[in-house]
Amino acid sequence: MRLYRFLTGPDDSGFCHKVTAALNKGWLLHGNPTYAFDLETKTMRCGQAVYKEVEGVDYTPEVRLGDY
Repeated sequence: MRLYRFLTGPDDSGFCHKVTAALNKGWLLHGNPTYAFDLETKTMRCGQAVYKEVEGVDYTPEVRLGDY
């Protein structure tokens, strides 16, 4: 099965650590990161799509993506 996640967070080192943790769990980057200005908090927000191939498991909506 192929899993997809879209990681988001403020434009700070915490976001970089979130993406780094996913990469170290075997997730792969998909496309370029995105940036947007959050008018409510007046901060920049980041987003990065990641995906992962998992063999021998069938996808169901109950799959907890963070467990992989």
